[in-house]
Amino acid sequence: MADKGKKGKAAAAPAPAAEPPPPPPAATPEDKKGQDDKNKKKANLVQPKNEVGTRKGCRRYKWELKNSNIDFWLKGHALVKIMSLGCLIAAMIMFTGTSVHPLLTLIITMELSVFCFFFITYTLAINRYVSFILWPISDLLNDLFAFIFLMGAVFLGVKNRQTMPLNYLIAMVLIGTAGIFALADIGLQTQHFKGKRIKMDVLAPPPKQEQKDQKPMEAGKPPEKAAEKEEKPKGKGKGGKK
Repeated sequence: MADKGKKGKAAAAPAPAAEPPPPPPAATPEDKKGQDDKNKKKANLVQPKNEVGTRKGCRRYKWELKNSNIDFWLKGHALVKIMSLGCLIAAMIMFTGTSVHPLLTLIITMELSVFCFFFITYTLAINRYVSFILWPISDLLNDLFAFIFLMGAVFLGVKNRQTMPLNYLIAMVLIGTAGIFALADIGLQTQHFKGKRIKMDVLAPPPKQEQKDQKPMEAGKPPEKAAEKEEKPKGKGKGGKK
């Protein structure tokens, strides 16, 4: 009976507490690199549609090419430039076989080259990588000068001819139409400036290094005026009666 009682007491005794689990091993630099690579891959997979984000290399160029062509074609700039190019090329064809003032051919070829330059720049998204040029302003100025030059060419061509054959007259009409298309492009370019504010102090030069060094030195100096007032003895005292 005594043995049974001892066995019951031993069975009723609580089990020893389990040892706490060992701490997890510290992350090695290789594991950190693997986690960073995974985070970068996740960031590259999810990119904003309206911004470049973290795209680089060919992915960025594809996005810039697509976005530039959407702006160029859907907003009407490409159509206006194509119409101007077509009118000027047709005018050059109409001038064949007739005597033309050399300034007319010079103006037409100059405007053709400028229109082709902007067309290639916007189509290949070169303007997105040459950010130091304000492209909307430069294109607006080009359209303004193109309108002035083409209208001047029409005036010069009509003034220097007493008799105008049919092909010469058609060429003058085409040049004037190209100038009107350039004027229409000015109205399209003004849409880029709506809702935008001018940043102040954009052209201000950066502060010199000497001025930057002087400012922290002045900030670290203790107030000297109050200390000087306390140290100065009172020079004027009340004189007593002698």
